[in-house]
Amino acid sequence: MSHKSGFVNIVGSPNVGKSTLMNRLVGEKLSIVTSKAQTTRHRILGIVNDENYQIVFSDTPGVVNVAYKLHENMMDYVNASLKDADILLFITDTKENDMNHSETLEKIQKMKVPVICLINKIDLTDQARVEERMAFWQEKLPNAMVFPISALHDFNVEKVWQTILDLVPESPAYYDKEEISDRPMRFFVSEIIREKIFLHTEKEVPYSCQVEIEEYLEEPNLTRIRALIIVERDSQKGILIGKGGEMLKRIGREARLEIEKFIDQKVFMETFVKVDKDWRSTENKLKKYGY
Repeated sequence: MSHKSGFVNIVGSPNVGKSTLMNRLVGEKLSIVTSKAQTTRHRILGIVNDENYQIVFSDTPGVVNVAYKLHENMMDYVNASLKDADILLFITDTKENDMNHSETLEKIQKMKVPVICLINKIDLTDQARVEERMAFWQEKLPNAMVFPISALHDFNVEKVWQTILDLVPESPAYYDKEEISDRPMRFFVSEIIREKIFLHTEKEVPYSCQVEIEEYLEEPNLTRIRALIIVERDSQKGILIGKGGEMLKRIGREARLEIEKFIDQKVFMETFVKVDKDWRSTENKLKKYGY
């Protein structure tokens, strides 16, 4: 039997459920998920292997209009994913009336590879709205296949998966069959911590945070982690630490429990907060933090 391999890239506006869909398709929580927009900052690969295929899913940051140098770098990931896709999953939802970034939509309309348009969160509306959205996007993307889905409740995701398998080209595997991502464990640990910051802080604070794993030591029965949370302002540092250190303890405790599940081992973790002024707007600092 022939072997299939391909890059299936997921693109859409912030907060339409891209990361939830990615995790559902991969069967692992690789992308962090919160209700706040712009949670994803990097391009994250999730690799699904079988004897007869290797599907490389790619979750990208939500498409945004640039306000910071960081946003420019995030949009670079989006544009790269439009160029190297074998199949594009364009995800919208029942609340979004149109894509917030016309330039990206124009690129999607001109793509030569198969485009699958997914209208997510159909569990939050009625049938008339779903049908109206399907007709709207079929007109906008006449060459695309349009599916209504609920990534959260796994509705119609199996049908999408089967469509992907039918469309993916014949090719040898791109990655080792044992791999589930191209990212190291330190990256996923930092993302889990960042997710908890998004869940427990408000306004500008979560968007101003970057998490660096300074130490990751695997011992026979314990993994030791030292995490540094970078913020832009002293006031943000104060909010993140909280009264009597309670906010930082809560974030650290919840992150540690999830990391233990992810690596299947006990974790000892220390978290610290440091101010690095305007890191989101400085090219050298963005490079230092991996953007």
